[in-house]
Amino acid sequence: MELLDLVTGSKGLRSPKQIRHQGRTLGEIVEAHKNHFLGKAGGKRADLKGADLRQADLQHANLTGAILEGAKLEGANLQQAKLTHASMAGAQLHGADLRNTDMTEADLRGADLSEAQASGVEFFRCDLSNADLRRANLRNANFRSASIKGAQFAGADMGVTILRETNLDGVDLSGVDLTTTLLPKGYMPPTVPTTTRQP
Repeated sequence: MELLDLVTGSKGLRSPKQIRHQGRTLGEIVEAHKNHFLGKAGGKRADLKGADLRQADLQHANLTGAILEGAKLEGANLQQAKLTHASMAGAQLHGADLRNTDMTEADLRGADLSEAQASGVEFFRCDLSNADLRRANLRNANFRSASIKGAQFAGADMGVTILRETNLDGVDLSGVDLTTTLLPKGYMPPTVPTTTRQP
């Protein structure tokens, strides 16, 4: 059994009080960041660059403008968290629970969001260049004005996903069901080649 398994709760999530980064608990870092955001005394911007936050329970956390570049967030619970303007380039979010998270204008270049639960996420004006979103649940997610050039979407659920006002040049959406996806005006989805039956 790995050490990670020993400190996880019943849902397999780790409490911010159990996770330490650069001599402080994640709980203390998040609280200081919240004070920084609110302009209170003792506030300090969260610098979690490269931190091991796998399976961290960060539901409802306010990490607006936090530094999370290259952070390991596989399997983490970030439901309804605020990550607006967060620096998350190269972050590892494979299988993370991001439902209804606000990531407005976050930097997610090259981030791994494969198999993430990302329904209802606000990706408005996000930079998702070269991000991996394969097999992610992106239902009802808002990608308006987001940069998604080079992003991978194979196997993603994009039901009712908003791609209006999104530049889809250089984006491969082949094999993705776009039946209910809200696409830019005039965009022609890639056609799936049909095989003709031999008589």
